[in-house]
Amino acid sequence: MSTNIHASCVAVGRKGVLLLGASGAGKSDLALRLIDEGAVLVADDRTDLFVRRGKLFARAPRILAGLIEVRGLGIVRLRRHKEIAVALVVQLGRAGTRLPQRQFYTPPAPLTGADPVCLITMDGRETSASAKIRLALAAPALFTDNGK
Repeated sequence: MSTNIHASCVAVGRKGVLLLGASGAGKSDLALRLIDEGAVLVADDRTDLFVRRGKLFARAPRILAGLIEVRGLGIVRLRRHKEIAVALVVQLGRAGTRLPQRQFYTPPAPLTGADPVCLITMDGRETSASAKIRLALAAPALFTDNGK
């Protein structure tokens, strides 16, 4: 069972980063910056989520696979990952608090049974946004309920 959400997703190494936000929040732009730094596109704008063996996974809907919208250029075809386990969820919008409490993403119904996935909030237009994502992926304390 899968569900389709308004989100973009990239693979940073073997870790999926799901980018959430309203239209115009900068999901595709941040995905493109991460791709420019070595990440690989999974899905742009629409993402299918599903659970396999307790892990939340993301993939592009078939019709959008390998495509990203680049403002000023149009629709561009890129190399892509077919699917990836989501390791980090980034809610784009206003900048998060300076010292946030640990948060976890709750997948939409009908998805159930997935292990918790760390959720961070940030302004995706900040110059440091991609660096913050890479730092979060390297911080194991963010990814457990008890901080261990």
